[in-house]
Amino acid sequence: MHWALAATIFALGSFAAPTVAADLAKTLRVAISSAEMSFDPQFSADAASDGIIDHIYDSMLDYDYLARPVKLVPRTLVAMPTVEDGGATYVFKLKQGIFFTPDPSFKGMPRELTAGDQAYALKRLLDPAVKSPWLWLIAGKIIGADELHAKARKTGNFDYDAPIPGLEVLDRYTLRIRLKQPDLRFLYVFAVPNTAAVAREVVEAYGLDFGAHPVGTGPYMLGEYRRSAKIVLEANPGFRETTYVPAGPVPPEVMPIAAALKGKKLPLVGRIQITVIEEGQALWLAFANRELDLLERLPPDFVEQALADGKLRPDVAAKGIRHEVVLRPNTRWTYFNMEDPVVGGYTPEKIALRRAIGMGYDVNEYIRVILKGRAVPATSPIPPDIVGYDPGLKTTAQLYDPAAARALLDRFGYKDRDGDGYREAPDGKPLVLERWSLPTSLARQEDEQWKKNMDAIGLKIMFKRDALQELRKMARQGKIPMRTDGWNADYPDAENFMQLLYGPNVGQENHARFSLPEFDKFYDAARRLPDSPERTKLFNRMTELVVAYAPWRLMEHRIEDQLLQPWIRNYKPHPVRSAIWRYVDIDPTQSR
Repeated sequence: MHWALAATIFALGSFAAPTVAADLAKTLRVAISSAEMSFDPQFSADAASDGIIDHIYDSMLDYDYLARPVKLVPRTLVAMPTVEDGGATYVFKLKQGIFFTPDPSFKGMPRELTAGDQAYALKRLLDPAVKSPWLWLIAGKIIGADELHAKARKTGNFDYDAPIPGLEVLDRYTLRIRLKQPDLRFLYVFAVPNTAAVAREVVEAYGLDFGAHPVGTGPYMLGEYRRSAKIVLEANPGFRETTYVPAGPVPPEVMPIAAALKGKKLPLVGRIQITVIEEGQALWLAFANRELDLLERLPPDFVEQALADGKLRPDVAAKGIRHEVVLRPNTRWTYFNMEDPVVGGYTPEKIALRRAIGMGYDVNEYIRVILKGRAVPATSPIPPDIVGYDPGLKTTAQLYDPAAARALLDRFGYKDRDGDGYREAPDGKPLVLERWSLPTSLARQEDEQWKKNMDAIGLKIMFKRDALQELRKMARQGKIPMRTDGWNADYPDAENFMQLLYGPNVGQENHARFSLPEFDKFYDAARRLPDSPERTKLFNRMTELVVAYAPWRLMEHRIEDQLLQPWIRNYKPHPVRSAIWRYVDIDPTQSR
């Protein structure tokens, strides 16, 4: 699972290690609202970890920081990849002279990034032992890759030295990927941080602990590290000489940032201090007390302390604090485990139960009361401003209508047979919904509304809580009956959201474990088409199936409010790439 624009980076480095460009006297202080999962690019799957990974490692492509509309640009490549055979063959040429940060596994020798490292990273996505939630990025695409993956699942051993016909290292710096069929969106895969190159000897040296010992080629490296508490990134002294040059049109409001970055070597600050702060109150107080330089997501329960009618309150603005509103493409939903004996299943009475739960939940109240109005109701899995979104599509089956929910439950035999105020299942057995959530004050408010709304339609609901990383792990294992989660765009296309319900992705990011041949048929057809009205119609059909079978109760698209202290410079949120700390500067003339 993610939101705003990241960067055109041109590396001018040579084989000689450049001197560090960052100002070592400057420390950027930020916070993440959930504990990191891992710094293993191919294993991690949470926004907090991926943002850190994106600064330690390099993907082959990136998004330009300031250009709008969003634009893919080279990162470790000399130029954009060559596209051949109508989109079925891609050739990537890496820059020479990019080096990994030193590590004992390199035995004291400089270790240059090669095409083999990039191929190895993609093979790790295929290795069942890695348990990568990003397999869907390449599954079914690269010639010969699925066969090697299937063999490893059968034998319990993935052969990293076995050739894959569609994954060819042509020379030290050239990688060619051949696909089973054209895929016009395949390049987006290589701007996702989780496809970043890793060194095989480092992975093998640290084994299961590799995720706590990241060794990359990016602008920062891991310094002080206290798991689930504090993470310090230090500027990579061997980082290639890199400056920012916009690769496309820059909106007038960010032209001053482009001018300020012109000719500056990246990154700008010497240290990034990242603190894990899960509770909204603690996060808000840390920023209000000037202990954080950025508040990259204003907690919903503290919106009214900072904003009035969506704008900074005068007393907050008087302190020099600035406000950025990010309409990052995102969708949140409550998913139902389709394999769960209570809420799962494809029979009419099970579909009716999920539909009734959806109609019984008041999303508008949730947005108004709990989110303080900083969201809009979702009517599709696809958020606005994403290719494939149809603003004209109208879906009504999930609108709040408790009377209709009660009537639907009655019709399919969910009735209160013992007079305790709660319905039993059609076979007379007890019926209890089990919803999992986070142990935070905001989640408790959500639980309270769920109980109120479910009580109103006669459904008993109980709540269990755990840390985010545990919940995500349990979801992939099919152990959670019902939970609210969300997704920020990894790339600006509807495919990135519909893959969350694609049958072959069960066990990865398809937490609902939804497997419907008709949905999968439309998804496969959409993957083969260019952006067109025909393709959008396929996404509309998929949306209609989601509404009909109700593996999700669509919730909202959130508005993201970000606050900046007066001394922060060059900060502009990007719709897709959330990790943009490498461009941020601190004005030493402003008091902290």
